[in-house]
Amino acid sequence: MEEFVIIVAGGKGTRMKSEVPKQFFLINGMPVLMHTIQAFRKYSAKISIILVLPEDQFDFWNNLCQEHSFDIEYALVKGGETRFHSVKNGLASISVTDGFVAVHDGVRPVINKEIIESSFLAAQEFGTAVTCVNLKDSIRFADQNGSNKAMERTDFRLIQTPQTFRLEWMRKAFSVDYNAGFTDCASVLEASGYSIHLIEGAYENIKITTPEDLVWAEIFLK
Repeated sequence: MEEFVIIVAGGKGTRMKSEVPKQFFLINGMPVLMHTIQAFRKYSAKISIILVLPEDQFDFWNNLCQEHSFDIEYALVKGGETRFHSVKNGLASISVTDGFVAVHDGVRPVINKEIIESSFLAAQEFGTAVTCVNLKDSIRFADQNGSNKAMERTDFRLIQTPQTFRLEWMRKAFSVDYNAGFTDCASVLEASGYSIHLIEGAYENIKITTPEDLVWAEIFLK
């Protein structure tokens, strides 16, 4: 069956205190988003790459591609109001009925071939594959009243991307109306009754959110 990846990049760079969206920041001389696309092309020459961007960023992105002579093939799709709508738009661009779809954050440029491959293999076996890592630090639950209590960290996981699913399951799950509880694709699939299978990610598979993340990503990519 065919393999697809929907790369979602709708960041505004607010926490970076920058007017330039974080997916366009340079790491080792190349925009973050190009590193991410490149990682999936390195995984497979056959995987279909779908890039979802806000429409008002199209021109800026296309100019960057010309500037960096970036010629990896992909389909460019207009983003939606929320991540849910952006993924839905990406799904709508897929014309086949059978296959597997990975959804990945555009600002996770350090994703490696092994995790991507593991994600698709697990999705073939279980229908869902959601990347995660164990917590390193102790955690506490703090409620709105100001009280808090220790929690067992081994009962929790930090969720990453890619999150990979059977295409027909994705289409069914994303046919519903948007819900504020949809924080990622796994929560959308879960709401439709599908069990979520977790796979091992990597601590270096960081999401670029704050300035120090850029430093770590630069080190990891070297």
